[in-house]
Amino acid sequence: MKRQMILIAVVMLSIALAGLMVIQGYWIRSSYNVSQANFIRTVNEASLEVIMDLEKIDLVKRLEQGGDLDIQSQGIITRSDSINKILLQEMRSISTRKDLEIFFNKFFLARELMEDRMFSMDDRIYHTKVDIRVLDSLLKVEFEDRNMATDWVFAVYNPYHSELVMQGDNEYQEELLDSKISFHFELFPDDMNAHPDFLLLYFPDERDYLIGQVWPLVAVSIVLIVIIILSFTYTLIIFFRQRRLSELKTDFINNMTHEFKTPVSTISLACEALNDKDIQKSEELYRSYINIISEENRRLGIMAERILQSARLEKGDLQLNKEMTDIHEVLDEVIRNMGIQIEIKDGQIIKDFQATNCLVEADRMHVVNVVQNLMDNANLYTPVKPQIVIATRDEDGGIIFSVQDNGIGISKTDQKKIFDKLYRVPEGNIHNFKGFGLGLSYVKTVVEQHGGWIRLESELKKGTKFEVFLPRNLQK
Repeated sequence: MKRQMILIAVVMLSIALAGLMVIQGYWIRSSYNVSQANFIRTVNEASLEVIMDLEKIDLVKRLEQGGDLDIQSQGIITRSDSINKILLQEMRSISTRKDLEIFFNKFFLARELMEDRMFSMDDRIYHTKVDIRVLDSLLKVEFEDRNMATDWVFAVYNPYHSELVMQGDNEYQEELLDSKISFHFELFPDDMNAHPDFLLLYFPDERDYLIGQVWPLVAVSIVLIVIIILSFTYTLIIFFRQRRLSELKTDFINNMTHEFKTPVSTISLACEALNDKDIQKSEELYRSYINIISEENRRLGIMAERILQSARLEKGDLQLNKEMTDIHEVLDEVIRNMGIQIEIKDGQIIKDFQATNCLVEADRMHVVNVVQNLMDNANLYTPVKPQIVIATRDEDGGIIFSVQDNGIGISKTDQKKIFDKLYRVPEGNIHNFKGFGLGLSYVKTVVEQHGGWIRLESELKKGTKFEVFLPRNLQK
């Protein structure tokens, strides 16, 4: 898939995910608004039920008290009617503007007197009608019946008297008086009262209560969105890994084809030369061509063995036949085999064997392959005059040997991937340096199977150093 198509797919999936999150947020907000509306309706219903219960209780009290307050109210009304009749008679006798002014003064004086009497009566009724403890009990019952599990405070307020009666401390006095955040209900709405009392209700944890109502939906939405994001991210990671693996396999096939093509072509040319009747044959010529065929055949066998080793490692079928192995002997053997290749490039191998105990319990064949791979890489990635230092030193419980070169070095980024299977340091042209990208992966696996470790130190254009630790594991 082309990079542009991948980018378009990622953008479209991101837009779809963002749209899903917006829609989910809208539904959560709508659910919150519905919960808020239900909350307001429940508070209104409960409060109106409490007000009706208060009116019933007040009616019972009036009947029990024999109607004393009603007699007082009736007396006030009778006096008011008498005053109104007198004022009406005086109004009919008005003839001048001065008489009109005198009438208005009497009228306002009489009205003020009657209002004072009514307000005094209201004050007596107020104190006899509202019992804070009864009101508290009624509110508790109604809220519990409606499963309103949240804290609340209430007060009785008379705007005319500016009197606020609360149960407990006055912590939420300002909130109760603010009609924007609290609930206000008129008490005894059926009474003929010019200045009625109001029931004030405030819920300090209203927001938390409403969020709690929609929290299951929010939690499920968050979990689903996180799952979608993780799945989307995981899919992208797997896609790019598979793409990278496909590129590595293609690179491996191309390199393998190139590596096998050279010895096959050499063997083919040698065979053609031996079969060519026009070429004069001699014992020395036969021996030379046979040696070439033998050497290229050996090279083919080594490459085939590396591929088979990689397959065995991938399946986990690596079997170690451990025996007493002299690391110095292994290093000397590989140095002898690699000597000619180093000399061809006008280089040299420097030995620095400092280990006093060089015996380990290991699979000799695999250890030889490990050293061979490390020295191959040192020679391969040092294009001109390689200076390869092979060193050993004692370490607690084992031995450390190192292979150091003065080659092109490895960047910090590539160092993290250098032991991955099929990975090769990118150099543009895949045939700049021969190899399959299997060597270091094989080396790391073999060393770890022996209970050891491998690490590297490298800097671009200054060279690379691989250190390998192998435990002795000698049986006593």
